[in-house]
Amino acid sequence: MNELDDIDGLAAEYALGTLNSNERASVAARRQREPALNASIAAWNSRLAPLTDVIPPVAPPPGTFAKIEARLRSAVSSGAPIVADLTRRLKRWRATALVASTLAASLLIAFGAAQLVPKPKSKNLFAVLQKDAQSPAFLVSVNVDDRVMTVRPVSAKHEVGKSFELWIIHDSLGQPKSLGVIDDSADRKSVV
Repeated sequence: MNELDDIDGLAAEYALGTLNSNERASVAARRQREPALNASIAAWNSRLAPLTDVIPPVAPPPGTFAKIEARLRSAVSSGAPIVADLTRRLKRWRATALVASTLAASLLIAFGAAQLVPKPKSKNLFAVLQKDAQSPAFLVSVNVDDRVMTVRPVSAKHEVGKSFELWIIHDSLGQPKSLGVIDDSADRKSVV
């Protein structure tokens, strides 16, 4: 079955009136946008039109419409179960919509407030110690909160009998201060 067969079948159901009200409304909306569906419905209407000539029209018994109106008026004024049930359903839907709207507004406010809270600044510092102008010798990271410095060798080569030592030089210290010897026994070297 292809798309044209689907459209033709849907058009036949629409023309015969076998669709429920929601489906019929959906097809009517599609008919405005889809020329192929509109043409198929028109073709089915013209094929089925001769049937209306064969069947004689039947008028409803006199007073039928007045009886329907009277029953509806009495049901509304007496608070019939159908009207009461519809009223309860309407109240339930309104309450559900109110709760859902309140929840959505709360989530929006909470999400918006979370976005406004400033994120804490990183307490980590990083440095690259250059071997020469082109290649880094070590990568250094400092966790300020834990007071831990991690030194990772990148291109520095360990020589037998020698060790790397990390120094800090700053005008406020006066003399350069040693931060410690870098242990070369693992990939990750820590100096406290």
